[in-house]
Amino acid sequence: MDPAPRPNALKSMGHRLSLTKLRRALSGRKKKLQEIQEPDEPYQTTPTTTKPEEGQEEEEEEDDDDDMNEGNTVIGLLGGGQLGRMLCEAANPLGIDIAILDEHNAPAKQAHNTNRHVVGSFKDPGRIKELAARSDYLSVEIEHVDTEVLEDIEKNGVPVEINGEIVTHRPPIHPSWRTLRLIQDKYLQKEHFKSSGKTIPIAEQIAIESGDAALDSLKKAGKQFGFPFMLKARKGSYDGRGNFKVDSEDDFAEAIKALGTLPLYAEKWAPFVKELAVMVIRTEDSDGKLKNCVAYPAVETIHEDSICTKVFMPPRDVSEDICDKARKLATEVISTLWGRGVFAVEMFLLEDASLMINEVAPRPHNSGHYTIEAVPYMSQYKAQLHAVLDLPVPDKLIPRVQSSIMLNILGGAKPDSHHHLSGLARSTYDDDMDVYLHLYNKESKPSRKIGHITLTGFCSVQELEAKAKPFIDLVDQIRLDRLEATSETLRPTQETNGSAKPAEKAPVEPATDNHVEAQELSAVAASSDKPLVLVTMGSDSDLPVLKAGLDILKEFNVPYALDITSAHRTPKYMMKVADEAAGKGIKVIIAAAGGAAHLPGMISSETPLPVIGVPVKATHLDGIDSLLSIVQMPRGVPTATVGINNSTNAALLAIRILGAFVPEYQQAMKKYQVDMEEAVIVKGTKLREGGDAAYLAGMKK
Repeated sequence: MDPAPRPNALKSMGHRLSLTKLRRALSGRKKKLQEIQEPDEPYQTTPTTTKPEEGQEEEEEEDDDDDMNEGNTVIGLLGGGQLGRMLCEAANPLGIDIAILDEHNAPAKQAHNTNRHVVGSFKDPGRIKELAARSDYLSVEIEHVDTEVLEDIEKNGVPVEINGEIVTHRPPIHPSWRTLRLIQDKYLQKEHFKSSGKTIPIAEQIAIESGDAALDSLKKAGKQFGFPFMLKARKGSYDGRGNFKVDSEDDFAEAIKALGTLPLYAEKWAPFVKELAVMVIRTEDSDGKLKNCVAYPAVETIHEDSICTKVFMPPRDVSEDICDKARKLATEVISTLWGRGVFAVEMFLLEDASLMINEVAPRPHNSGHYTIEAVPYMSQYKAQLHAVLDLPVPDKLIPRVQSSIMLNILGGAKPDSHHHLSGLARSTYDDDMDVYLHLYNKESKPSRKIGHITLTGFCSVQELEAKAKPFIDLVDQIRLDRLEATSETLRPTQETNGSAKPAEKAPVEPATDNHVEAQELSAVAASSDKPLVLVTMGSDSDLPVLKAGLDILKEFNVPYALDITSAHRTPKYMMKVADEAAGKGIKVIIAAAGGAAHLPGMISSETPLPVIGVPVKATHLDGIDSLLSIVQMPRGVPTATVGINNSTNAALLAIRILGAFVPEYQQAMKKYQVDMEEAVIVKGTKLREGGDAAYLAGMKK
């Protein structure tokens, strides 16, 4: 089912063409419109409102800085960040002009310096209309724009003065304002996909009421979806921000506190094993009728701290069949929208190998950066230009390399934290791996996207990953240093001579000085949508033993994942989980097992992460056999253990390991120890003062 034609699409195009002819007549140009669309000058279409000085010959325009590109097509772009910068870099050799609406020295303006840029906010209606008056087409770098003014421009146009005469100009808008408005509301976006008439899998979702009714809505969601479920902001969120994982009813108050001022919806938890993404080029005719949707290869995306950090093409350990299904699904999704351009479709690969749509971005995307080098004849940025201008695009998009890895360069703890990484990119040459550095000339701030590195090879993605290890290790180290530095700013402070300073070097004082507020730990947990601890067991019969440890992890706000990975019944799956855990952000593994108790040791043999075994008391030998099986691991396969059935200590040990590099957990552990000491002191005092008989009577009560 094709989407309905965009309103006034043909009328808008007709007005643009008549305006072009008027401009040409008034500027003394004699060429006909079709003559400037010959194959030798495919990009040279309509001029802007700028005209040559009276009496000036056309040949002289090339020497005038103000009018040097007057004959080039002009795309007005709302937003001038790194995506706009790379769009300009693709437009420059093609003779396409980009007029950018953003702040004065935005990254895109640095890459494409013309007199057509507009200084201001891409949410300012007046500035958007000013941009429209200077442009032949309008497009966006970011979807969070004022769609009301875009709708008005399409329907009513903007006035343009040429030689004292006012004409109405309607630059085509791609993608359509209808698409942008829909995408801005993630809940309505998915409702649209569900009602599109196509088979587009999405997670179950319900709208959450605002204000006093929010709590009842959350209870309804918990009853309908079970726990955990995701609470998400409908509008304004990006890079995973605006999401809150609800693990139990105990989280309702915190969830409302964190997101309660925003329009929200709840979504059933998707037990995914990987996150995939597919870029799609959408083309349509001047009537708004879909012509084609062409998909790039599927990629695997890695998110840490709610930000995409790595992209792998092709996805690691994902079959070609699944990748083909992802591409087909992505084109189905984009076919339901309106307008021309490049779109990103993010999706989940679930445990049963099925796919589920997460969300769509109506523009070039982080997951498509790799196409600049991997698909050089039609990168996502060149594709955006071709699509908006209705120029040809290939029917198939085949990479020129076998594999590619994109690594985001994120601002670190210090302004120069990334210099070693960029220096490595500049100095690395390899016969089997090419390295491409892209810096956006943005000020370095913690977690800010300031560049990326693309690595390509004619080898498998696993082999390329091994070659790229020095780069990946540096990216990971920058992140760890950033987290440590961020943690420093959250530590308790003490007053010294009237000024506050970090207290991390101060000696441990009474319990109040060691206190870490719950919201600080919540902030640490919320800074990543990935679990830090994997809790796995050989059988679901071990779950009651693990409950005490899970309660401890919840008390410390440690995000965790649960799984069943039998060393004997599902050995291949167990090895896969262990092998992939580190790559998914897991820092510690707790493995419980009774009987032969091989699971902790087998997990340890397949992962570089610390593994804590929990021996579970079985029906025979009182759990001693389990304990000894874990303790007696051979040299080279270290496996920690705790007392039989003592998952509490396993969780506390996991938190201490996390505390070695996340100071909030270390501070919380100190407070836990102080509280435990105080509890014992209180009990001792009560026993001494009341005697054993009264104390025992109290214990019975």
